[in-house]
Amino acid sequence: MLSLWQLKFRAQSFHYKSKAEEMKLLRVAGVVFIIISAFQFVNIRYYGGDIFSLSSQDEFPLSLHESTEPIRPVPGPVRVNVSSLNSAEGERTGLGEVYVSVQSHDSFAEGTKDKEALYSLLETRSSSSNGSDADIVNENSRNVETLESESDDSSVEDDAKDKETQDDFLLETRSSSSNGSDAEIVNENNRNVETLESSSRSGDNLSTEVKRVMNVTESGVVSIAEMMSLLHQSRATHVSSKMKRPSAVDQELLYARTQIENPPMGENDPLLHGPLYWNLSMFKRSYELMETKLKVYVYREGKRPVFHKPVLKGIYASEGWFMRQLKASKTFVTKNPRKAHLFYLPFSSKMLEESLYVPGSHSDKNLVKFLKNYLDMVSSKYHFWNKTGGSDHFLVACHDWAPSETRQYMANCIRALCNSDVSEGFVFGKDVALPETTILVPRRPLRALGGKPSSQRHILAFFAGGMHGYLRPRLLQTWGGNRDPDMKIFSEIPKTKGKNKSYMEYMKSSKYCICPKGHEVNSPRVVEALFYECVPVIISDNFVPPFFEVINWESFAVFVLEKDIPDLKKILLSITEERYREMQMRVKMVQKHFLWHSKPERFDIFHMILHSIWYNRVFQT
Repeated sequence: MLSLWQLKFRAQSFHYKSKAEEMKLLRVAGVVFIIISAFQFVNIRYYGGDIFSLSSQDEFPLSLHESTEPIRPVPGPVRVNVSSLNSAEGERTGLGEVYVSVQSHDSFAEGTKDKEALYSLLETRSSSSNGSDADIVNENSRNVETLESESDDSSVEDDAKDKETQDDFLLETRSSSSNGSDAEIVNENNRNVETLESSSRSGDNLSTEVKRVMNVTESGVVSIAEMMSLLHQSRATHVSSKMKRPSAVDQELLYARTQIENPPMGENDPLLHGPLYWNLSMFKRSYELMETKLKVYVYREGKRPVFHKPVLKGIYASEGWFMRQLKASKTFVTKNPRKAHLFYLPFSSKMLEESLYVPGSHSDKNLVKFLKNYLDMVSSKYHFWNKTGGSDHFLVACHDWAPSETRQYMANCIRALCNSDVSEGFVFGKDVALPETTILVPRRPLRALGGKPSSQRHILAFFAGGMHGYLRPRLLQTWGGNRDPDMKIFSEIPKTKGKNKSYMEYMKSSKYCICPKGHEVNSPRVVEALFYECVPVIISDNFVPPFFEVINWESFAVFVLEKDIPDLKKILLSITEERYREMQMRVKMVQKHFLWHSKPERFDIFHMILHSIWYNRVFQT
């Protein structure tokens, strides 16, 4: 048996050993705590918290609005992968592709509220910016246009500028009421917006339908006819089924679909020329139902300048004009969301880039995060988004980066996009091809409308503009300079002794206006050609033209494959004079669908954009 002394000795030894182990554990815990604290400091201070950033599938809300229900991507239609985001907003020339200009240091804010909203938005910027907060505020103030201060007496100045070269014409007409000097405007127009890094590999996630079409097509390009086939396939996947308890809105949509699919056979309409449309009867019936049935709920949430501040001037004006005219509509807007067929997310992709993009960052991560925060807030306040996964919500965005910014969290929305590229995520039957329009004088959007009659158009083909992307340099190299007197292809319109033609005069005097892609497939020149009654020649593979679901573009426009640029003149000369006159007449007839009016008119561009969104919503039922 152990003696009392031995027992006491063993108890003391055990006590000392436990103490030693406890001290050892405390030292290890202290070292680990110091390492984690140091790592977090480095992460937050130098990496903007990106090391610990949440993935798109994380369940923790990132909202700045104390949301408790974060938005997660909802399974929906198969999407085409976004191949790249190498678009540059700057260095654009031509009436449709203008330099990014700045006209007022205070254009962000309309009073104290807008300025406070600006500072609130700037808090969401990535901490990787090299400048101070004051630098960011100044930078953003320099990067936004003043859009609502056009002067009524600008017409006198505009008429005098028609004799200038293309760039001078643009710069001067844009500055009719600017507070800055001409030199300042020129310097501001030379600012380049950095392109964003490619976020995915081209073609990796192309839908099965698109791959099949591209595999069987010799050119590897999806034609207009094949786009229509993809559209019909998409419609077939949304065949109406019996609902357990269809709401009044669901019943109205089902009724509309039945009516559109079985329209009354109407006679020729004096306002609508039959050959311009795939099915005039279906279009007319759908349009009439839109006028009598459609109700849209516009979210009031979201602060300026990204939300509720329409851009009314420049090459991205389509999204701003639509926002302004829809919000003012007493016909389509409802204050009762339970009666709405559609829900509008009223943000500007142009102002999103101007407000939040960090120059030099080559990343749109904070822009995407900002939109997610907005959806977090909307979904936590209302149940409408979560009820449908966003499929009855829509956005209208014209900036080149919009497909990338919206493809993750807004993928199920109906997206009206100017950058409507088959290879960058455009979903047939859901997304809408938005016309990219140039507005120089917001108070007079129809200034200089029209052109010379076909008999007085002596120039075969015309193009002038910046050499963005790979296609335009090839076009200039093949047809530029004085290589062919019939082909007026310029990077800048040359000045000659005597009378100088302006960009506008060239378009008004040409039979065919060349519309080549730049960094992205879309170009304002497509709508400009219609504006000046010139037959558009679209050289942009896989570009989905505006309103293609109802308008037959091949009846009034020419599509040339990018690889066929060397044969461009041969292709144009192969079109008979009779066929050209017919196409030019149809350009005049379809023109009404691409015009902005101070107050919307039937069948104008506002109603056509809304109709395309309505049309896709009906066939998703």
